[in-house]
Amino acid sequence: MLFIDKNDLVKCGFGPYQAYMLIKQAKAIMVQRGFVYYNSNGVGRVPKEVVEEILGTKLSIESVAGIA
Repeated sequence: MLFIDKNDLVKCGFGPYQAYMLIKQAKAIMVQRGFVYYNSNGVGRVPKEVVEEILGTKLSIESVAGIA
């Protein structure tokens, strides 16, 4: 599973505020799905697939740190 943060989204061309809001929305979705870990303010990385789900399109980020 690949994880992205606000800086990765800014590198893709999103504005800082828009990137922040995408991460915030993705965290809320993960909490709804039962992953209470994402309820913490200290968590800034979310699964790439959740952000793609919000956007409705695939992201092409080469510099994404992934955990296999």
